[in-house]
Amino acid sequence: MAQTAHTDHFASFAEFYPYYLSEHRNTVSRRLHFVGSLGVIGCLAMALATGDWLWLPAAVICGYGFAWVGHFFFEKNRPATFRHPLYSLMGDWVMFKDICVGKISL
Repeated sequence: MAQTAHTDHFASFAEFYPYYLSEHRNTVSRRLHFVGSLGVIGCLAMALATGDWLWLPAAVICGYGFAWVGHFFFEKNRPATFRHPLYSLMGDWVMFKDICVGKISL
């Protein structure tokens, strides 16, 4: 059965990722996701470097904050995190990697 943009079930991440990308067509939104992911890396690095674990909630706020601004104000859609939290988190990092290697443009 073919997946639609509003499906609630994906059999695998490989099946989910094209849907994830379709929800991230706006360039500004992708840039915000990228900045948020860089912020997560920075917050995690600060937590490790300083031993101050308050950087961990800051990482979550940074990552989701930038991403959700992208969705609500630029994509005008509901983040997949609400329906597919694990696949969405995986999608964030695969898209980040794809941007870093030039597979997806900013």
